[in-house]
Amino acid sequence: MKKVIKRLVTVFYKPVLEKYLSKTRNYSYGDIQLTIPSEVFHPGFFFSTKLLIRYIKALDIKNKTFLELGAGSGLISIFAAKKNAIVTAIDINPVAIQNLKINSVKNDVDLKIIQSDMFKNVPKQKFDIVIIAPPYYKRDPSTYRDHAWYCGENGEYFQGLFSTISDYIKEDSHVAMILSEDCDLSMINAFAEKNNFKMDCVEKHKNLMEENFIYRIKPVSKN
Repeated sequence: MKKVIKRLVTVFYKPVLEKYLSKTRNYSYGDIQLTIPSEVFHPGFFFSTKLLIRYIKALDIKNKTFLELGAGSGLISIFAAKKNAIVTAIDINPVAIQNLKINSVKNDVDLKIIQSDMFKNVPKQKFDIVIIAPPYYKRDPSTYRDHAWYCGENGEYFQGLFSTISDYIKEDSHVAMILSEDCDLSMINAFAEKNNFKMDCVEKHKNLMEENFIYRIKPVSKN
């Protein structure tokens, strides 16, 4: 049944959605107002961002250092800043970075905004909370926009993530990542284990289109 629904969405809904998202759009979530260019992932039509916000609502983030890796439209970062977290928002896409600045001003929040491929331009520091909504699909990105969707033919995004994140977290940091059943979960787990991390699934969310998972990522003791 799920395969049939996905096929119908691909044939009928996807072209309409792509046309709609080909222009800059305004979007609101609660009291947050966003402008979203066509080159930036739109959180209103996909489940991952809202699931992460629901997850973050249960965390104590006040006065905590908070990193969003792949901030896109800035919805999660702005939400966290409104809850008095000390937020750093990172994205590889220069259009997203410029738009993050606009949306942070529009919503009267203070964000530290960095254009960076993963952690490359981020000064080494230890964050209390790290939230990750990674690209799901195994294909090489060819545009900045593609980086929101494609993790590389061999999962290079996840290789880079797990080989560098230890410089940015403490032993008790809260690191959460959302994934989909469409991801290569065994590959991602293998990269985590290779770099001495474990991934614990703490939430599952199923809808007509897919099942999503939120994972806690924790370092494994080398002793």
